[in-house]
Amino acid sequence: MTETVNIHEAKTHLSRLLDKVSQGESVIIARSGQPIARLSRFESPQPGTSERVGFLKGQIEVPDDFDRIGGQAILDAFQGEDPDASAP
Repeated sequence: MTETVNIHEAKTHLSRLLDKVSQGESVIIARSGQPIARLSRFESPQPGTSERVGFLKGQIEVPDDFDRIGGQAILDAFQGEDPDASAP
C-alpha cells in the first residue's frame, strides 16, 4: 500500500520516508489533500550494462573524413575570415 503524507510531514520525516522508498515502497506527497509528487526507488543501471551505447550499430555509417568535415570553414572562422564575405 502506498503511503500519502502532507508536505510538512514529508519534510519532518524525510529520512524515514526515504528508508521506506529504498525498500521498494512508494510515497505520495500531497498539498491540501491533493497528490503532487511520488517518491519511488531509483533503479540505477549496473556499470557496463547500458543498453544505450551502440544502439544504432549497423544502422548508420560514419564517413572516413568525419573528423575533417568543415575543417577549412572552422580554420577560417578562427583566423577571423568570413567565408560568406565577398571579395572587394
